[in-house]
Amino acid sequence: MRRAIAVHTRGHWPDAAAVDAVSLPFLDRHRRRIRLVTDSGTPFLLDLARPHHLTDGDGLELDDGRYIRVRAAAEPVIEIAADSPGDLLRIAWHIGNRHLPLQVADSRLRLRADHVIAAMVEGLGGRVAWREAPFDPEIGAYAGAAHGHEHER
Repeated sequence: MRRAIAVHTRGHWPDAAAVDAVSLPFLDRHRRRIRLVTDSGTPFLLDLARPHHLTDGDGLELDDGRYIRVRAAAEPVIEIAADSPGDLLRIAWHIGNRHLPLQVADSRLRLRADHVIAAMVEGLGGRVAWREAPFDPEIGAYAGAAHGHEHER
């Protein structure tokens, strides 16, 4: 079975070396060691030294030097819009106050589908649209986002 032994962040690996892709929802993209199946049906082992949060566009380096591209799978989400940037910032503050993963998508916010949070957003004057879309939230300033890739094997 092929083994993925390192993660390279989006833009820090040779795209042309991708031999396949694996599509995973948000909750399945924080891993260290697990058997996964590529989009074409080939099993492989994710075998990292420590847990890593995988984001859309990352490359999983295989033990033979090739790569598998990580894709954020479509899943139930809510997209939030507001009448003004200030209103959207206020809504974002309330979401952040609840420590919820959040994706900034152009002039909208995207969260995992949640009826309670949707009602809160509407109560704050926001507009909520229910969608099936990839969810790839910000990972946070202290999560090591500035580091380009892992070196340990």
